[in-house]
Amino acid sequence: MATVINPDEIKERIETAIAVKRSLLDQALTIGHVAEAWLDALRAGSKVIFFGNGGSAADAQHLECELAGRFYLDRRPLPAVALTVNSSSLTAIGNDYGFEQVFARQLEGIAHPGDVAVGISTSGTSPNVVLALQKARELGLVTIGLTGRHGGLMRELCDVWLAIDSEETPRIQEGHILAGHIACEMVEREMFGG
Repeated sequence: MATVINPDEIKERIETAIAVKRSLLDQALTIGHVAEAWLDALRAGSKVIFFGNGGSAADAQHLECELAGRFYLDRRPLPAVALTVNSSSLTAIGNDYGFEQVFARQLEGIAHPGDVAVGISTSGTSPNVVLALQKARELGLVTIGLTGRHGGLMRELCDVWLAIDSEETPRIQEGHILAGHIACEMVEREMFGG
């Protein structure tokens, strides 16, 4: 078998990912603020609501299940929702109101003051995520944004804004999951020990 894959290219991608993750050291306080916002809401009986598109939708579902299921500990489930999982709602709202409304409309139906809205977008400019954060603010939710380096339109809509220091979508998504995992761990430890 002829080798067409250059191991040096693979090493370069790994080095880039390491550098992006190392830059999260400067975001430790912000990651702590994310965990505290989730913790405050969950202790008060409120919920954490995640949303995003594409890979960010997958990240929303991933982080939701870490709270609703378990992270490290076998413990009671925590109230968390991913607005990306109901294909009937997404397609009906998209068809009837426009795709930019798919998250905002769901939020309007299920969110209550004190809940936390977590919008995830590598660019920070996804119209449906931006509109959902605007709606979340109107509804009295705490707003959290996970974005890439610049934050786009989301930056100004978030009570807590976590920017991954990259412009490469895969590296940003990897940073979002690392930060989200850390926040999940902190929440679980504070609520259940261990």
